[in-house]
Amino acid sequence: MLTLNPRQVRLQLNKTTTTTSNLLRWRTLARTDTAKLKDTKEIKDIEKEPPLSSDDSSARSLDNDSSTSTKSSTAPAFGDGNVALTLTSSRDILKKRKPKNNMIKSNSSFVSRVIPHDHLAKRLAERDPGGVFVFVNINRSFQWLDMSSTVKAEPLTKILFTKAHMLCHDVNQLTKDDTHIDVVMGSSASDIIWYEPVSQKYARINKNGIINSTPVSKVKWIPGSENHFLAAHQDGTLVVYDKEKEDAPFVPESTADDDVAIDDEDPDSTLNIAKSVNSANQRANPVACWKLTSTVINDFAFSPDSRHLAVVAEDGYLRIIDYLTEKLTDVFSSYYGEFTCVCWSPDGKYILTGGQDDLVSIWSLADRQLVARCQGHDSYVAAVAFDPWRCDDKTYRFGSVGDDCKLLLWDFSVGMLHRPKGALSRARGSVSGSVSLARHRTESASVNRLRSESNRSGTMQEDEEEPEIIVHPLEPRARTAQLPPVMIKTVDTHPLCGLAFEQDCIITSCSDGHVRTWDRPTHNANASQLDLSNAN
Repeated sequence: MLTLNPRQVRLQLNKTTTTTSNLLRWRTLARTDTAKLKDTKEIKDIEKEPPLSSDDSSARSLDNDSSTSTKSSTAPAFGDGNVALTLTSSRDILKKRKPKNNMIKSNSSFVSRVIPHDHLAKRLAERDPGGVFVFVNINRSFQWLDMSSTVKAEPLTKILFTKAHMLCHDVNQLTKDDTHIDVVMGSSASDIIWYEPVSQKYARINKNGIINSTPVSKVKWIPGSENHFLAAHQDGTLVVYDKEKEDAPFVPESTADDDVAIDDEDPDSTLNIAKSVNSANQRANPVACWKLTSTVINDFAFSPDSRHLAVVAEDGYLRIIDYLTEKLTDVFSSYYGEFTCVCWSPDGKYILTGGQDDLVSIWSLADRQLVARCQGHDSYVAAVAFDPWRCDDKTYRFGSVGDDCKLLLWDFSVGMLHRPKGALSRARGSVSGSVSLARHRTESASVNRLRSESNRSGTMQEDEEEPEIIVHPLEPRARTAQLPPVMIKTVDTHPLCGLAFEQDCIITSCSDGHVRTWDRPTHNANASQLDLSNAN
């Protein structure tokens, strides 16, 4: 799915195949696009392995599906064990609920106008069942497009909003089918829209900011959940909503004493659970509420095993959260400036971040450390993504785009990375006092480990049964492996802000609202170079 908004254009892909991982979760039903499609120049990519045939690609996709299903099944569902949530979710479990309000006939002051296609029913009936839907948010409009149609620029539905514009959206991969699509949209006015485009029904959540009055910078459905989605508000709060519940004025259920604090003088060093998913009060939204930082959350991503959440914010920190247990486990620092984007590898072993330091950073979840810094961009990195058709158990292919208008491709394997000579490996067991999350650019080799009691009483003590919170110091360049790109190509005249990989193409988008599709090779499997041409 491509998300286009006034600030930036984000690329998020969905098509009708079964999801294979967190990376491919976006490739299940819809690809958001813009009405502007341009021809572009040819670019060449150095390939270290021959392109996959369609049969090989299908087999790998199925293997990934199986692997992901196995990993996901080991993690309990979000809120599992809370009777209040179980009772709510068990009602009419086989019935797909739709919003109550008719979008076309709405007299709401929030919706200005809805323009459905004159032959909407006919176009839906005659469309290619293997085609791709596209959802686009541009300024104050939200459009539903059919990329399999010969008239791609004619939206199936166009919605104009009055008081706000949509900043982000997501499609529920669990509930979607040919007759039902659950879409959530986060707005600049803090309202969240639950929209079902086939029936043209909608509902407003967090209406007029009754729960949180700040804009929504990111929204995603919680993996495996029909009702719950996570929204990042621009005050640094993560809120879990239920699409079917009513809203109620929200008062935090916890006090400052309940925070898991790393530094009492630094408000950014806490995971403040304002409302726990285990709360018995689940009659109304929110389901859960976590105050993570005092700055804007730029991006977050769920891990393929549906247990961890990677969050990046303007304060320049990558935070890893075990969202099932609502515990902050790791905090990593950028080399400079804020992080702007984050994603997981298809197998969940590695995390990519991009930021204002012009670097792409690779982090290992198992080792809880920085693996390598990738230098090649000349400006801010806007989006990162793994190429699942070029990833296996030994090597990884990923890409990045940035404000320098460049697309970079990288090949990465653990065996090829070596720290510079003379580098000292950090002693992960060392402890040397408190480490603040304030922007201290120290190069200390210390690691701060703190544990809290299971009842979150606020008393810090040694408890081997509790997961530890590690605030990792900034890793200097002298001790960090450097990874060069295998391809650098200027593909636009405007800053790039979206990237996605498909089996047959690579897709980029720019801040001016243009989307370009670069074809993958279909022949000459032993060629050392790959022409990504015929851009659309």
